[in-house]
Amino acid sequence: MLELRNITFNVDDGGQDKEIIRDVSLTIPDGRLVVVTGPNGGGKSTLARIIAGIEKPTSGQILMDGEDITEKTITERARMGIGFAFQQPVRFKGIRVLDLIRLAAGKELSVLDACKYLSAVGLCARDYIDREINNSLSGGELKRIEIASVLARDAKISVFDEPEAGIDLWSFQNLIDVFKKQHAKIKDSSILIISHQERILSIADEIVVISSGAVDRRGSRDEILPSLIGTVSAVKSCTRAV
Repeated sequence: MLELRNITFNVDDGGQDKEIIRDVSLTIPDGRLVVVTGPNGGGKSTLARIIAGIEKPTSGQILMDGEDITEKTITERARMGIGFAFQQPVRFKGIRVLDLIRLAAGKELSVLDACKYLSAVGLCARDYIDREINNSLSGGELKRIEIASVLARDAKISVFDEPEAGIDLWSFQNLIDVFKKQHAKIKDSSILIISHQERILSIADEIVVISSGAVDRRGSRDEILPSLIGTVSAVKSCTRAV
């Protein structure tokens, strides 16, 4: 279980503190799929980076299974079982797709096993397994490869920051199926997704709405989704990139 207690995050804005996250408390139980949504600029992606350890909160605590991990680095958190997929994936020149998936899994996966993760995100494995992760790959391809690496990690908590960004419509539906299957098999782990997409919101156990850096409301899918349809920006859009 992941628990955020009174998380606040400020940045320096021309010599003055600008509050990005304001006193956010949030619990993500094991076995749950939680989607965080809300207006652009509301602090959703910042919250995801704080969970991963990319950003450090100005105040508050982060606990994982009761252990305070607030001061732990991104590497330490990854070793503890926090997986993170960036909104804009990182390119790793000189590393093959197979190498990345093996690194994420933390073990010597066979080529066949690695290919299963690529196929799960809609990529023809034989065309990508030996590709280098560089500028020859489009943003959408990188996104799907990164999601495959998070799936391979089998993390305690998997955090996806707007996984739909740069994904074509066919692959987006495939991605929904991936999340459904992953959720169906998890018992002592959880999934946190940052998203505006109605189809992702519709598979959530719980929806958390973040607005102006604070939790505006939260509840089950049936409680929250009806009030969001038609009001969350880009809820039905999907950018074609691949």
